[in-house]
Amino acid sequence: MKLVIAIIQPSRLEAVKEALTEVEVFRLTVMDCQGFGRQKGQTEVYRGHEFTINLLRKVQLQIAVNEEFVEPTVDAIVKGARSGEKGEIGDGKIFVLPMDECVRIRTGERGPDAI
Repeated sequence: MKLVIAIIQPSRLEAVKEALTEVEVFRLTVMDCQGFGRQKGQTEVYRGHEFTINLLRKVQLQIAVNEEFVEPTVDAIVKGARSGEKGEIGDGKIFVLPMDECVRIRTGERGPDAI
């Protein structure tokens, strides 16, 4: 079992959800978050004063998958989140982490069956 965490542009969320549906991944958690990487924020002018916004709005997806769904899930996220053919700085990151245990609260099922 793996936990796939993806941080993407908010505008790409619907495209990522569609790509995940195509590979039969239907369960995910979506959270609003802020951060920056290579973009290092952006400069804006408000009432004549220039200031830097260094935390940009992002969306974080958390998806628990069994081993056979890891690559299709990662490929679907890349397909849906990439801007244009080659992508751009700020398109996001995907992290794949080992997941030791999963428990379905309703039934008490554990492990891969609980996902």
